[in-house]
Amino acid sequence: MNHQPAYNPMQAKVLGPPGPPLYASGPYQPVPPGPQSGSYPVAPAQPLLTRPQIGVLPSHTPPQSASPVPGPRLAQTTPPAQATPPPPAVTSTSYYTGPPAWQYAAPRGPAPNHVNPAVAAPPHMSHGSAQPPGPGAPPTSIHGYPQPAPPPMPLHTYQPNRPAYGPPPTAPPTMKPAAPPAGPPGTTGTPPPPKVDGDVAGNGPQAPNSYNHVDTRMAGAAQPGPPGRHLGHYPSLPPGYQNTSAPPPAPLHPALQAATQPYTQGPQPYQQQPGGPGPGPAQLSPSMAAMSLQSSTPEALRVVNLLQERNLLPSAPVPAPTPCLTQDLQKLNCSPEVFRCTLTSIPQTQSLLNKAKLPLGLLLHPFKDLSQLPVVTSSTIVRCRSCRTYINPFVSFLDQRRWKCNLCYRVNDVPEEFMYNPVSRSYGEPHKRPEVQNATIEFIAPSEYMLRPPQPAVYLFVLDVSHNAVETGYLSVFCQSLLDNINALPGDSRTKVGFITFDSTIHFYNLQEGLSQPQMLIVSDIEDIFLPTPDSLLVNLNECKELVQDLLKSLPNLFEKTMETQSALGSALQAAFKLLSPTGGRMSVFQTQLPNLGVGALQSREDPNQRASAKDVQHLSPATDFYKKLALDCSGQQVAVDLFLLSAQYCDLASLGCISRFSAGSVYYYPSYHHQHNPAQVERFQRDLKRYLTRKIGFEAVMRIRCTKGLSIHTFHGNFFVRSTDLLSLPNVNPDAGFAVQMSIEENLDDMQVVSFQAALLYTSSKGERRIRVHTMCLPVVSSLSDVFAGADVQAVTGLLACMAVDRSVTSSLSDARDAMTNAAIDSLSSYRQSVLTIQQPGLLAPACLRLFPLYILALLKQKAFRTGTSTRLDERVFAMYQLKYQPLAFAMLMIHPALYRVDDLSDEGALNISERTVPQPRVLQLSVEKLSREGAFLMDAGLVMYLWIGRNCHQNFLSQVLGVSSYAAVPEKLCFLPELDTAESQRTRALVSWLRDQRPFFPSLHIIRDESQLKPHFLQNMIEDRTESALSYYEFLLHLQQQISK
Repeated sequence: MNHQPAYNPMQAKVLGPPGPPLYASGPYQPVPPGPQSGSYPVAPAQPLLTRPQIGVLPSHTPPQSASPVPGPRLAQTTPPAQATPPPPAVTSTSYYTGPPAWQYAAPRGPAPNHVNPAVAAPPHMSHGSAQPPGPGAPPTSIHGYPQPAPPPMPLHTYQPNRPAYGPPPTAPPTMKPAAPPAGPPGTTGTPPPPKVDGDVAGNGPQAPNSYNHVDTRMAGAAQPGPPGRHLGHYPSLPPGYQNTSAPPPAPLHPALQAATQPYTQGPQPYQQQPGGPGPGPAQLSPSMAAMSLQSSTPEALRVVNLLQERNLLPSAPVPAPTPCLTQDLQKLNCSPEVFRCTLTSIPQTQSLLNKAKLPLGLLLHPFKDLSQLPVVTSSTIVRCRSCRTYINPFVSFLDQRRWKCNLCYRVNDVPEEFMYNPVSRSYGEPHKRPEVQNATIEFIAPSEYMLRPPQPAVYLFVLDVSHNAVETGYLSVFCQSLLDNINALPGDSRTKVGFITFDSTIHFYNLQEGLSQPQMLIVSDIEDIFLPTPDSLLVNLNECKELVQDLLKSLPNLFEKTMETQSALGSALQAAFKLLSPTGGRMSVFQTQLPNLGVGALQSREDPNQRASAKDVQHLSPATDFYKKLALDCSGQQVAVDLFLLSAQYCDLASLGCISRFSAGSVYYYPSYHHQHNPAQVERFQRDLKRYLTRKIGFEAVMRIRCTKGLSIHTFHGNFFVRSTDLLSLPNVNPDAGFAVQMSIEENLDDMQVVSFQAALLYTSSKGERRIRVHTMCLPVVSSLSDVFAGADVQAVTGLLACMAVDRSVTSSLSDARDAMTNAAIDSLSSYRQSVLTIQQPGLLAPACLRLFPLYILALLKQKAFRTGTSTRLDERVFAMYQLKYQPLAFAMLMIHPALYRVDDLSDEGALNISERTVPQPRVLQLSVEKLSREGAFLMDAGLVMYLWIGRNCHQNFLSQVLGVSSYAAVPEKLCFLPELDTAESQRTRALVSWLRDQRPFFPSLHIIRDESQLKPHFLQNMIEDRTESALSYYEFLLHLQQQISK
């Protein structure tokens, strides 16, 4: 079979000479030779179960378009707006609510670079230039050679080599939109999945792993679930994604309504079916035709004219779409909080996927804190003998003694032990076992899943004690926090701890039992680091707790008057690696300045004068491979490194972050941290540190993702190292980490009705148990383009695109990544218009399920990671990129598109009652200053930070009852908390803020700002729908998209 090259939105659209391939070196320059990590392309055209070799780096097929062409004025090319457009004719009677599939990676020669950023970056506007929206500049290639403009193309025909999208207008268009139709705005959309904690383990005996007892605690306040949830109850969505407002004005299609139903774990019917080559589970066969929708257009495909319907943002958070499966299958499916696909309906072929111009990928939160998690203890873990898939709810039982794998279709025998059901204590009903009734389940692994005895929990803290570090005051906060939480560190009687401090020398601490006080040992030879007393630097916490507590009490005073300004971070990391290598464990590094001494020393690469430049941002890739190489060494010894960066100065996070990125660690960043001058950051650091020290942890973990034969995974996103082609090495796994993968369709899925995906995470708990957490998701296969579009999960698509754009920014350029994101919106809407709509109408048309896609793309273009023309510190930009790659989708979406609420008129109407607390549920507002009022107060939740903006004429009642001040002028300049007042208004406002905070594992700081506040520009930068000097407004962006689609 000929493999169909995959459409890749992250590739350049240029007719000029080809440039380097898209993922030629992984997301952050890998160390050649050797396995790649981060974004990891896999060789194409291989069957699912034959994994490609390490180090095969295919290039990717560029999106089909060329360089920009001068076009007529925008006002002339935009057709007049119509009233409500008629619904489109659906090209197939079979409708599945699944997300569309998008493929990016089959190699087909080197990928050409993007068009010249000066010509093609849509969101850029020149400062102060007001030239009319006339013809664009002549097209040029990335090398600056002029390109001949191709002849004009007829409308509505997709040409593989069409000219690239032209530059956006540099001034507001002269055309005004027609009045929007009278009727309620559409409210359907695709929500981001709630955050999940967990990683999936590979099969077979992998490196030993250790992980905490699966506890049923939630990271934040537990929320009551709807009745009927049992055995598989997942925590509610995070704040920005709770379905909490009044019912949406427009009726939802039944398939989408199901998205709001609880994921109950119902009994699975036991149906015997004769064996045969049929691909699907026995339970699937009964009448898939029941899913067909006769003549009505599903809500997800309702045509929306984006230029007319301006108020598209739902008043409540967007829910995840529900796959169009039979009811029995859907209630067994994995929660979207844990496992989510960009397309809830998988296209039959790669060519159909390419035609949709949507990305196909999975977003996972595998180690998420779950309120209910079935745990199975068994000496026999039932797996497919061929592909090693774990038995799951979507396999077929041919009879009591045989089951067919839902990934490779091999028929396997049912082991004798599996015939007994420990839950019902009955024999002879293997289909009723918990493994076949729960899409998410955890096994306590037998000895064959261990290569060595499970490691103990080992925690090593590496602390910067230079003059700069002491000035910030972080050391006393850290020591006090660890003292407060030392008894809550996950572990058992074997738990070990150790401490290293450093400035220009390395300081070790002998905490051996029997000493009257800790001994400080100084090693000044940082070029040839050694361990002075290897056996007494990591000690048993229970046996030496008093010495550890003495050390924590004395550390802040020990370096109080130091004048040492140098930082030998590289040598300290090497010492820590030597100390942890024999056991593995977690290294927590606290750094406050640019390392400037010894190995790994760095020099400042940031020019503050270039922060607001519209040109490409430089130095997004590491300055040295020292930190990546050390991270890979750490990964090989089951050591993960978490980096806490607390600094007001440039620290080269692009280089330092590699130590965490490739060792499966985390990066925490606190810009301008100071214990006196920045109390908001201090509180955030304290809260984050408490969560970090006490959350569950898995050691020596590996994760493998499998999928049905015909599908293949080719690129991974997140913090890890790819040990083999599909096995992610995770020395530590934590409940706050998210992952994403890109997929392609290697073989046609013609004879399949459904496909399945399984993520397995093998880890060692902090109690020394080897465990395997398995998540399985089932999705329908469709053959028509309209069905692919109908199942698009707009937030999952946005999240995957953000991961791809980060890689593109590092391996190519920021302008390339920005162009590619804009082209992704143009391509998908163009494909919908040309191939799905049968009645062509004027306007910018989108299916209801993708109506927020252009808004989210514009939000990405204005996000700190990708924005241009606005002063952005290099470290803050790199940290934003790290967050987009690492955060589970629910939290990443808040950082992409913040939530805005009016809070001066909160009421109990529609409120939630949680733990005897009433939590108001205000409407989510559009991100535009036109939604603000000088008479009101507005809360913006941007993920890592919240802003409470007080209008100049805000009601006196709110000022006194909530802020405790007599007038607007009396609001303090740097207020970062809400006073606890005994008023109903104060209680409502504080309940809303704390509820929003409880929904996420990190602590967002709160800033209360007035019109004159220094932080007001930061607040206004999140007003995505408004125009700035350097970026288009939402309406101008829509006109630009329409102009390109109509070419």
